[in-house]
Formats: sequence, structure tokens, C-alpha cells
Amino acid sequence: MKQEAKSARGAPTTLWDRTRQLASQEILETALRLFTEQGYDETTIAQIAREAGVSQRTLFRYFGTKEDLLGGDQDRFGQVLMDTISKQPADAGIWEALRAGVAAVLALHDSREHALERFRLLHNTASLRAGWLEKRLRFQENLLPLIETRMDAATGTEGAKARAVIATAFACLDAASMTWVANDGKSEIMDLYDECLAAVRG
Repeated sequence: MKQEAKSARGAPTTLWDRTRQLASQEILETALRLFTEQGYDETTIAQIAREAGVSQRTLFRYFGTKEDLLGGDQDRFGQVLMDTISKQPADAGIWEALRAGVAAVLALHDSREHALERFRLLHNTASLRAGWLEKRLRFQENLLPLIETRMDAATGTEGAKARAVIATAFACLDAASMTWVANDGKSEIMDLYDECLAAVRG
């Protein structure tokens, strides 16, 4: 799923940047392996650092929280969602724009296998699930102005319609990812998302 890393100006990254990227990826893969083998709550930061061959101080230079070790900076996911929806054509419908945002976020996963393990951990670990719900509510509020604009809705009572649309998209992503995990990744998650959305919209 990844493309060659590039700088903001489009030029190839430096050797230092590539070294940091490789180190970051090694830490992520080590953390995901340990989370999968022994559980998220049972795995410590000290153990991840030791297994990855770095100090805890170095680990925290790459990742700010234990949750980030599950799959990267969640705030980055939220920003990609916002940016993707913002860049959709003005005549794109709200459901099309939201779908593009969901697809862009899912594409950030480095592989299908890792994405499956991350969703499995997310849905089966109470602490991770609680953290995701909190972030999801924040993402939904951040998206509200974008969706209101596309719906030509004012704030106030009209904002309830935009909130309902956004909440539905996130609920469909949850339903799709839970089904994807239950099926052991045998289908395409975006196909499941489309099926869930079609069911809700009738």
C-alpha cells in the first residue's frame, strides 16, 4: 500500500529520512507482533523497545503514545480524512465525499495483513475500543463544517442532519471492519462498507 517516501516538495527523501522511516516501521511491526501474541494491555512499552532494539526514549521520539504503536498517529488519520473530503469536487455528493475519505484512511495501512490484525485488536480490546470511540467523536465534530457546507446546511437544528450523516458513515465503517475481522479478511473492506451503507440508506 505504500509508495516511495517523498518530501513535501515531491523530491525523494534523504538517507536520514529513510533511516528514520525504516526504524519507525521496525518498531511498529514489533509492537503489532507482541500485541497479537500476548495482548495489547499485557504488552509494555519497555518490552517493545527491548524487542525492537531501541531505548524507550528513542521509541517515544517516534511515537507519542502506546496507542500510536498500534498503527501510527491517529491524528494523522483524522487529517487525511479531512483533507481528502475537502479535495472532493464541489458537485460530489456527501456520501461520495465521505467514502473517499474512508478509503484514503484505510489506504494508510502498510499491508492488508497488518490492517486486519489492527482491526482485530481494536475490536477485541476494551481499552483500545474506548480510545477509538473518543477519537471518533472528535473526528466527527471536525468534519461537521465540511459536511454542512456540502449539504448547504446552517448551524443549529440543521446541523443535526450533518451529524447524522457523519455518524452513519462511521457506524458503517465499524460494521464493515467488524465483519471483515469476523470473516478473517476474506472480502474487501470497502465492499463491506458499501453494503452496510446501502442497507442503512435503503
